[in-house]
Amino acid sequence: MNYKIEKDLSEPAYLQLYRLLVKDIVGGGYPFGSRIPSKRVLAEETGVSVITVEHAMTLLCEEGYTESRQRSGIFVVYRGEDFLGKTGQISNQISGGVLNGMQTAPGRKILNEDGMFPFSVLAKTMRRVLLEYGEKLLIKSPNHGCSELREEICRYLARSRGLQAEPSQIIVGSGAEYLYGLIVQLLGTDRIYAIEDPSYKKIRDVYEAMGASLDQLAVRTDGIASEELARTQAQILHVTPFNSYPSGATASISKKHEYIRWARQREGVLIEDNYDSELTVSKKPEEPLYSIAEDVDVIYVNTFSRTIAPSMRIGYMVLPVHLTELFNRRLGFYSCTVPIFEQYVLTELLRTGDFERHINRVRRKRRKMQAVHSA
Repeated sequence: MNYKIEKDLSEPAYLQLYRLLVKDIVGGGYPFGSRIPSKRVLAEETGVSVITVEHAMTLLCEEGYTESRQRSGIFVVYRGEDFLGKTGQISNQISGGVLNGMQTAPGRKILNEDGMFPFSVLAKTMRRVLLEYGEKLLIKSPNHGCSELREEICRYLARSRGLQAEPSQIIVGSGAEYLYGLIVQLLGTDRIYAIEDPSYKKIRDVYEAMGASLDQLAVRTDGIASEELARTQAQILHVTPFNSYPSGATASISKKHEYIRWARQREGVLIEDNYDSELTVSKKPEEPLYSIAEDVDVIYVNTFSRTIAPSMRIGYMVLPVHLTELFNRRLGFYSCTVPIFEQYVLTELLRTGDFERHINRVRRKRRKMQAVHSA
C-alpha cells in the first residue's frame, strides 16, 4: 500500500482515499472476499485522521465495493461483473428490456421515482455552482461545450468504460437527437446509413429529416443478423449494442467484432449509441466498440437524460481524432446548445462522484430486483 494524499488539492482527503481504494479494488489489489486494512493502519499510512478514513470506508460500503462485518472488519464484496461495464442479455423479458421503468417518449423509458437522481443532491449542487462559479455563468459556452465538463467526461469514460479520449474529441449537445443531426452533417448524405430494425423511432426520424438514405437491418437476439450485414450497401452503421429498443437485444462480444469487421471491409463508420448502458446489471465487463475498434472509425454517443433526469438535455459524442479535425472544419461554427449553468452542474456531479454514487445505488437496487424475479 502506497497511498499519497495530496493536502494541497481542493478535493477532500476522504474522497482521495476513497478513489485510491476503489482503484485497487477494481484493479484486483484487494480481490473479492479480502479484508481492507484497519482504519488505524490506513490513517497511519496516509497521514490522515481516523475520521477521514471512516468517511472513505462509509462511501465504499454505500457504493457496494465493501461491506462491514461486526467485529471482523471491512471486506471486499466487489466482483468485476457487478459494476459499470458491458452486459450480456439481462432482464430483456422484464418490461421490454427495461426494469422498473415508465415511458416518457415514444420508445425509450426512464426510471420511476425510486431510480431518479436525488433532488436534494441536485439542488445542493446547483446552489454550489451559483456560489462558486459566479460570473462565469454569464459567459457564452465554447462551441463544443465547456472545457471543465469535457475533461470530466473524459475522466468518467476512462474510469467506467476504459474509453480513452481527449477533451478535444468530446462534443456536447442537447440530447442524442441533436447529435444524430450533427453526425449526418459531418459524414454527409451521399452514403447509405444502416440502422437496426426495429429501432428507436427518433433515430430513423432524424436521419430521414436530414436527407440520409436508410437501410433497416433485422435484429436477432444478439444484434443485427449476419445476413443483413452482408446484403446491405451501407457504409455507416448505427448500432445500440446494449438493450436495443424495442427488441431488448444486446450485442455479444462476437457480434461486436463482426460489426468491426464489417466497417473495416468497406471502410465504413460505426455509430455506437450507448443510451441506457450505465444502468445495466452487468454480467461481463466488456469495452465499448470505440475502445475495441482501433483501426475503425467509431463515433460514441451517450446522454445524461436517462441517468439524471429527462429535463437534463445533455448528450455528448466522442469522435475519432481525424473526424474531430473534419468536424472542426465543417461544423465547428455551431454554438453549444446546452446552457452553461447545466454544464457546470453536470461537471460538479461528475467531479464529486455524486453521479457515480447514484448509478451504483440504482444498479444495486436492480440486482436485488433481479434476484427476486429469479427466485
